[in-house]
Amino acid sequence: MTDTSSTDRSFLHGHSEGGVWDKAGAPTGQDAWRPLDLGQGVYALEVDGGNPGGTIGMLVGDESSVLIDNGLEKSAAVTVAATEKLAGGPIDYLISTHLHADHVGCNATYAAAGTTIISHVDTRRLLSVDDTFDKAGLPVLTFSDRATIHLNGLTLELIPFANAHTLSDTIVHFVEANIIHTGDLFFNKIYPFMDLDNGGNIDGFIAAQRQIIDMANDDTVIIAGHGPIGNKAEMQTAVDLLLAIKATMKPLIEQGMSMEDVLQENPLSVFEHLAWFHITTERMTKIIYHLLTEG
Repeated sequence: MTDTSSTDRSFLHGHSEGGVWDKAGAPTGQDAWRPLDLGQGVYALEVDGGNPGGTIGMLVGDESSVLIDNGLEKSAAVTVAATEKLAGGPIDYLISTHLHADHVGCNATYAAAGTTIISHVDTRRLLSVDDTFDKAGLPVLTFSDRATIHLNGLTLELIPFANAHTLSDTIVHFVEANIIHTGDLFFNKIYPFMDLDNGGNIDGFIAAQRQIIDMANDDTVIIAGHGPIGNKAEMQTAVDLLLAIKATMKPLIEQGMSMEDVLQENPLSVFEHLAWFHITTERMTKIIYHLLTEG
């Protein structure tokens, strides 16, 4: 019988505040962002040192500025300075794609400066019961289905997905610019993460990525939550990776192997090149084991 008796679930969460892996993927240097101009007023802010958080999206124009996610609370000063420099002043709107601290850690700081925070209703609900989250940063505008924002001559479609990376994830589609910010529904060239304790699901993650692929064409710029800016083909590679990982792990679980036995066999060793400071191959194995045994 499959063993799922372990009560230690710390591996599901890891440590977002700093590196937990001492190889090439570990954060180094001071926290910093590198802005990339994607055209039509849309920017991506990628990590350029340290570990300030997940990749940020921005829309800058004459009417208003829009921020998609921010970063860890420890890097609030760096993040606010970088985004206000691009916007030429305080940020008008902030879209929170999901509940994780590396994407919403600066919410309270932006709220204090007058930024209007927007999220899916379930993201607000999850944040409202998170003891580690500063409630001053709770979203004040929420939506339960798709939402649309018209600013600076662009249409921003906010599209929610349930039970994928978390219980509630939102992507932002800049329609005319042909750019999609995926939140954490895309980890490019590294292991992805599905948060089992907050509604994450491997099949839901795959389904969400396939829907994003269907929205894209060969010219679509896809902003990953972690990893480099990507495209439709690279997102398909990410889907293929999860399918391969599932196909590798499922037979072992069906044989009734315990997590400890699976770890000993190390079936994901072939994917070791995708490990990074937050998700080692061992941690990925544990997460997938629980996802496939707990549903």
